[in-house]
Amino acid sequence: MGILLALIAGMFIPLTNLTVRKSIDIGGSAKGYFVFQMISAFLFALLIGPVRTGDFSIAPPAAILGIAAGLILSLMLFALGRAVERGPPGFTFAILYSATVLPGLLMAILFGAAFGYAYNLWHAMGSLLVLFGLFWAGKGLQGMKEVNKWIGFCLVMFAMHVLLLILYQWRGMLLNPDRSAELFSYFSLEQMKSECFTPFMFLTSGIIQIFIYLRTEKRMPKSGEIWYGFAGGLSNLLNTFFLLGAAQWANPLENAVIFPVCSVVGIILTNAWGQKLYQEQVNWRACQLCAFGLIVG
Repeated sequence: MGILLALIAGMFIPLTNLTVRKSIDIGGSAKGYFVFQMISAFLFALLIGPVRTGDFSIAPPAAILGIAAGLILSLMLFALGRAVERGPPGFTFAILYSATVLPGLLMAILFGAAFGYAYNLWHAMGSLLVLFGLFWAGKGLQGMKEVNKWIGFCLVMFAMHVLLLILYQWRGMLLNPDRSAELFSYFSLEQMKSECFTPFMFLTSGIIQIFIYLRTEKRMPKSGEIWYGFAGGLSNLLNTFFLLGAAQWANPLENAVIFPVCSVVGIILTNAWGQKLYQEQVNWRACQLCAFGLIVG
């Protein structure tokens, strides 16, 4: 079940990435786009969560985790927007989603096989293949303008994505009735079942994005930023919805691979539209190696 949900989640990644690029193409900015993406994601999160289930309760533990996820997401989006504006979008998104190889390792170190997070030689080999593929794909970046700033934003983006995915898996572990009581009594199973996690995450991020936009942009948002932002918010919410489901329902054999499986779909399809729509020079052999490494790991 976990891998199936991860595959479905991955189908929404290229749609989100494309709306980011389209918003920038019309003369908008990543800051303007992210404001409306987060507003849209928050509204759709309310519909798909509390409105659909009828659960409007606000459990403090779930809300706290949601706020923490929103803060991490905001920093990741800030770095992603700056990186996309300064470098090749296809490769930037490949780096973003290649961060998915690390949560499985870190969760194994923190909690181990007893909590359903095993890590073996195959996982390590897959991670090395991904890193080699990224290095290979990165050849030729020397002539790119602001390459040092692009690398810096990519590193921040990568780190924040790892933290966000770890939080997703930790939440999934807390929703396991066999394990939640063994971890932290404050984050009880009943508290974590609240539907407020996802709305609070997008609400927090949305407030921060509005603040950033008002501080840095001295203009009214373009209509395209609004429409692309709302479309990207829906696809982002659906990706998050299925990814959280994958983290919750994955079995011990799936826990280390659900995020990599999701990212394989996103990397390949994102590079596909990058080449077709923008004639980007995509190193498909490097992408294939990254995809193979993600599958192995």
